[in-house]
Amino acid sequence: MIFLDLFWTFFKIGLFTFGGGYAMLPLIQSAVLEHGWMESEMLVNFVAVSESTPGPFAINMATFVGSTMGGVFGAFCATLGVVLPSFVIILLVARCFSKFRSSKPMKGIMYGLKPAVVGMIASALLSVTGTVFFPAEVSAAVFTTPLFYVSLAITALMIVLSVRKVHPILIIALSALLGIVAGYALHLPI
Repeated sequence: MIFLDLFWTFFKIGLFTFGGGYAMLPLIQSAVLEHGWMESEMLVNFVAVSESTPGPFAINMATFVGSTMGGVFGAFCATLGVVLPSFVIILLVARCFSKFRSSKPMKGIMYGLKPAVVGMIASALLSVTGTVFFPAEVSAAVFTTPLFYVSLAITALMIVLSVRKVHPILIIALSALLGIVAGYALHLPI
């Protein structure tokens, strides 16, 4: 039953991931590929789409995977699954946090969670980077393709623009435009 599977998979992701959508990316990627719900390249493409559309990243990802696998009801099940644990936990935390925020165990928990979240985000970054720059496999042949250098140039330009505090909407629009131009110039398959 795909609907229950979508709900349960995304419920576990929502329950056991701390740090937001990017921290969830490795778990989403692992679950989606393990279930055979989509190919890695399709998932990476939707990471880009999800990042450039309004709304929380993890919810966009869950909704996309759910709709791909089970239509509108699949999207509902996956989205509810990823949101429900956070909703319940934040209600509990809001009631208790003010009482315990100065306690040593709570400070210890926060001290331990912060680097774990950074590590999970870094893992997601490396995974997505590998798929973008080495879509087939890591080999010297990749360095001979124009696509590699175009991707590298767009990435470098977007990093520079981000450091210079250019508005994220302009960065997203410019990267999409450059991708369209590069796609036509390099005759990329659709």
